[in-house]
Amino acid sequence: MLKLFRRLMPKEDRFFELFEQHSKILVDGAAAFQSMLEGGDSVPAHAAEVVRQENLADDVAREVQQALRRSFVTPFDRADIADLIQAMDDSIDEMNKVVKAVTLYELTTFDPIMQEMGVTIVDAAHLTAEAVPLMSEIGRNAQRLGELTEQIIAIENISDDLHDQGVKELLKAAGRSDPMAYIIGREIYGGLEDVVDRFEDVAKKISGIVIENV
Repeated sequence: MLKLFRRLMPKEDRFFELFEQHSKILVDGAAAFQSMLEGGDSVPAHAAEVVRQENLADDVAREVQQALRRSFVTPFDRADIADLIQAMDDSIDEMNKVVKAVTLYELTTFDPIMQEMGVTIVDAAHLTAEAVPLMSEIGRNAQRLGELTEQIIAIENISDDLHDQGVKELLKAAGRSDPMAYIIGREIYGGLEDVVDRFEDVAKKISGIVIENV
């Protein structure tokens, strides 16, 4: 009877499918985001693609929340599931905020350091996409998950250094001669840093889930 009851309950594997689906969207969104930072006439097209991916990510996040409400049994703590998908969704939401600023200010050129930060975002997205599927077997993959989350956190530290360097160079170049360019540039740098910070939040959440479930 118990086995029959469990078979009738919603499948907990659905969560892992949705996490993986969302992580792939993060990779696609980060790729479009990096392409946008390369500048040129294609900036609006790449910006629009980031927005499209952000909308897809929102759809998956809503599916996770709906699955939580339907499920009697979950693979790990309900709060952890909600926090993880929220952290993942926040990552692409922050990309979208930068896109809105780029569109508002009609930017088509970006500092080389901004472009370097775009690379760190892509790297963090790929590491997240590698880590998420491994969570379906946390005990077996605990060591690799630990390695991946440490790499994401290391990327965040690199991004922090790039942010500080970029703002410093921006201040020297435009702080007095073009205050508006400085203000706008600093806003973009802050947004880029926020994107990587959210990926760090994802890494820390995954690390916490591993600790609680191994």
